[in-house]
Amino acid sequence: MTWIFFFLLIAVLFARAYRNTFKVNTTFVDIALKQSERVPNAERHLPLSILHLSDLHMENLSIKAEQIARDYAARNVDLIAITGDLLDREKNIPKAVRYVETVMSLQPRLGTYVVLGNHDYVLSSPKLAQLIAELRRIGCKVLINEHVTVNAYGQPLHIIGVDDYATRHSDLKKAFNGVPEEGLRLVLTHDPNLVLEMKDYPYDYLLAGHFHGGQIHWPKPYHLAKMGKLPKLNMVKGLHQFDGRPFYISEGVGQTGLNIRLRSRPEIALHTLAPASYFALAQSHEVNSETVHAAEDIQAVKKVPATEAAPTLALD
Repeated sequence: MTWIFFFLLIAVLFARAYRNTFKVNTTFVDIALKQSERVPNAERHLPLSILHLSDLHMENLSIKAEQIARDYAARNVDLIAITGDLLDREKNIPKAVRYVETVMSLQPRLGTYVVLGNHDYVLSSPKLAQLIAELRRIGCKVLINEHVTVNAYGQPLHIIGVDDYATRHSDLKKAFNGVPEEGLRLVLTHDPNLVLEMKDYPYDYLLAGHFHGGQIHWPKPYHLAKMGKLPKLNMVKGLHQFDGRPFYISEGVGQTGLNIRLRSRPEIALHTLAPASYFALAQSHEVNSETVHAAEDIQAVKKVPATEAAPTLALD
């Protein structure tokens, strides 16, 4: 009887853990820009919205791309960032490309940017090259230790893609080489442990994934101890700072190993980078980013539908 009860308990636990993979966590993160030598016109920046997906893991994925496209269709999305681990198996390359292409139907104003993760490097070199080529064919900018500069509503935005740190493919010197001094610096990478090596590489915001929020987070994600120093600092998901600079660790959309989650959820985050005055105005006048994009002056914006409450962090 004891064994029957034990197996029933395990079955119920696994069923619940599997259901959790369908319960996507939609996160809104506000990052307040502050004026600095690198960003001298911080107060003139219009809101920049970044839709962040990580760890798609085509082999164990319960969230449909159509759901993401539908959920964010009415929102302003300036940029889509996908921070690695799209798949493990070469047979899923077409599936991964279709998934990304469906999400790209949101038509982000500044494009879709992808960096690779440790699982992507499980592919053979020819198959990895195929994945990269197919992503570029559909319009993605796949950044491998390189950067691009785009015009973000009249202000320079430097998008810096640093290759996977865990598999020793990262090259910070190469990725930052030639990045102009002036302008916002957004870093995309897979393994957030990279921030521990970035003392000499200034950036304004960094997006990563890799940890899945623990995925099996019961009672604690002890298995993450072998995945670098950040888990030992209790930095496995969400918004953090290191050396006074902010970075965000996504819990990821898919799962690795077993398609289950305990005390974690698939996550999609919408980050808004804007002047502190914009967030103050949003609170007092219920401003949303669509209205601000249509306005010539943030201070001239009147009362419009409210935005969601979100954690706010000031950039130094």
